[in-house]
Order: sequence, then structure tokens, then C-alpha cells
Amino acid sequence: MAILVDKDSKIIVQGITGSEGSFHAEQCLEYGGNVVGGVTPGKGGQKVINDTVPVFNTCIEAREATSANVSLIFVPPPFAADAIIEAADAGIELVVCITEGIPVIDMARAYTYLKSTNTRLIGPNCPGLLTPDQAKVGIMPGFIAKKGSVGVISKSGTLTYEAVHQLCNEGLGQSTCVGIGGDPVIGTKMAELLQLFEDDSETEAIVMIGEIGGSMEIEAAEYAKENIKKPIIGFIAGQTAPPGRRMGHAGAIVSGADESAEAKKKIMASCGIHVVDSPAEIGKTVKKVLVS
Repeated sequence: MAILVDKDSKIIVQGITGSEGSFHAEQCLEYGGNVVGGVTPGKGGQKVINDTVPVFNTCIEAREATSANVSLIFVPPPFAADAIIEAADAGIELVVCITEGIPVIDMARAYTYLKSTNTRLIGPNCPGLLTPDQAKVGIMPGFIAKKGSVGVISKSGTLTYEAVHQLCNEGLGQSTCVGIGGDPVIGTKMAELLQLFEDDSETEAIVMIGEIGGSMEIEAAEYAKENIKKPIIGFIAGQTAPPGRRMGHAGAIVSGADESAEAKKKIMASCGIHVVDSPAEIGKTVKKVLVS
């Protein structure tokens, strides 16, 4: 099984006529994802990707014509929050926003709006999702992964790829890989994904990659202690970052004692998570935990 996306997901791409949108839409289609349409205002009626994918003016039109339940967003930062809201208004169940650089105030508005809908948001500023051999929704390189039973949750796109590589080196495949993004305001938190993997019958273990700054990893660890029975292998990036230094992601800045790497690692370990000091240890640790 998988979480969030599978071979039956019907995907539309907002911004499909732009260079990044068209390129990654084609990559998702070639991987096996069911890309059923795209959305670019004013360009409805066209067809893209070798004249196979129809373009619509609005998400509502795309939803009505294709029954899409997933939207992948490659819309420029000034308009991305409105694109998220438009997808939710159309009734799209899952929205994956790749766009980085969205103003925090815009994302706060979109996040608040989504609370009144049935739409789940992954991102923004994320690599998206990958369910090996079924579908990819985003920019993750599909060839690095293989089907299996380890769920992956990560704030970092690069470390997602590293974790998948380490797992594959140990002969371990993945159920679904989810890059949640590292912005201050994101749609889906780690604890929510832990529960989805817990409920997935074919996921046997979960890799959770966090970083310095914020309290999401702590909240996830405390949630896991009370609610998650499957083993979790955790890693915190930014262990050598000095206090007050932002490291890549807008959310990765330490402003409190519990937001440092060491503090997070200590709390995670106290909650029963198998914490590793290096991403190079992820695959071996997962294998050891599953065998024991």
C-alpha cells in the first residue's frame, strides 16, 4: 500500500505551461503517474506534453473534466498561495506545492483557509511525494527509490534522497516518501504523517528527518510516544549550526533551547525514537531495528 498518492491518483498540474511545470509534469507522467490535465489561466483548450495533456483555465474546470484528486503546483511565489486556495475551492483532496519563496503572510492566509476545507497541503518549498512504482507528484528523482515497507518523512529534499539511497543500499524499499518542506508555515506536519504511516498496513518502519529550528520534531516525538507503535528512526540536520544562524530553510533558525539539534535528539530519544547522528547511519539502523 501507500499513503496519499498511488497509481490511481488523478493529477493536475497548476502552471503546466511554464518551463518547470511542463518539465516536471512530463517526468511525473513518464514515471507512471496519472497526469490528467493542467491549469494555466488564459490557456485553456491547449494540449501539452506531446499533445496528450489538456490545459484548463481553472481548477474547477479541470476537476469537472478529469475528476482529479491531486494538484501539483508550479506557480510563481506571488500567486502560489492563491493557487492553493483555488485548488481547495475546486475540491481537490491533496495539493502539493513545490514553489519556494512564498511570502509567509500569504501562506498564513492559505493555511487558515484550508482549515475550513477537506484539502490536505504538502509543502510549500518541498520536493513533493513519491510512491515507488506507482506515482510521483513533485520533483523527486524516481529512479533512486524502490518499492518496500519503509515510510520516509523529511524536511529536506536532499536528505530525503540520501535516506532513500541508504535504505536501498541495505536492500530496503520505501512505501511512500514525503518531503514536507522547510518553510515556517507548511500544510502537513510530521505527526500527521506518522499517523498515516501507522495506519498503513504495509509500512513497517518510519524514517523521520528533521532539522534545527521550530518545535515540529518535538511535537511529533511526543505524539509518537503515545500513538505510534511502529519503529521510528530519526535524524536532525544542522547539528553544527551556531545559534541564530539560518541554515537553508526559512524555518531552520534556532530561537529557543529546545530547538537545537542536541535538544531535539534528546527529546526524540526519550520518546522511543531511534536517533542517529549521521544520515549515513539511517539505512543500517532501520535494517537493524527491523531485524531485531
